[in-house]
Amino acid sequence: MKHLPESPAAGVAVLRLNPRYRDDLASHLLQLPDDDRRLRFGHSISDDAVRKYVAGIDFGRDSVFGIHGAALELIGVAHLALDPVHRVAELGVSVDPSSRTKGYGYALLQRAVLHAANLGYRVLFMYCLAENGIMMHLAQKAGLTVVIERGEADARLKLDRFAHGGAIREALADQFALVDDMLKQQFLWLRQSGIESASSSSRTVEAANERRRTESASETLQGTVPQRA
Repeated sequence: MKHLPESPAAGVAVLRLNPRYRDDLASHLLQLPDDDRRLRFGHSISDDAVRKYVAGIDFGRDSVFGIHGAALELIGVAHLALDPVHRVAELGVSVDPSSRTKGYGYALLQRAVLHAANLGYRVLFMYCLAENGIMMHLAQKAGLTVVIERGEADARLKLDRFAHGGAIREALADQFALVDDMLKQQFLWLRQSGIESASSSSRTVEAANERRRTESASETLQGTVPQRA
């Protein structure tokens, strides 16, 4: 039986990004080491080219997801480029080197699969260099078929709404990410101010409880959605 992606990884909040995050997206990509940037785009790319790429993202057509660190910096990003004519989706993923081996890349990949399937897209694919062992591993772990030719890898997954999608799962994933983001914002404000009032402490606890409830509901749904070979 072939492994299929499930709901976005439990405990990892993946936020849906909008055009207001362009500067944060550029900062995330620009701080990647040169070799990581080359592996992300498949070739060496200058700072100006990165800025041009970010400026050219069509948020009205494509979908972009991110993972925030404790200081609300983007530590992981997934760009899902959508082709509405051929109903195929191309995915690009990047994770900050200091935040790897924590399941963030896999969570971003799962979130993209869930979203593309819910939109009715037929195929999700990723192109990467064959030397990009991390992405090759994530693709195979998520059930994508990987073909290597002339130093490049083509990873593809035929999408099925029943096996990979779920409107309720996606709604819960979005809610979980929003609660997590609100909680991080509150902790950041408290740390910067150095003052924690009784009321702000209470709101922080309430947000944390809501985060746990949302995560629990998401895990319950993940266990009840049928998986198909």
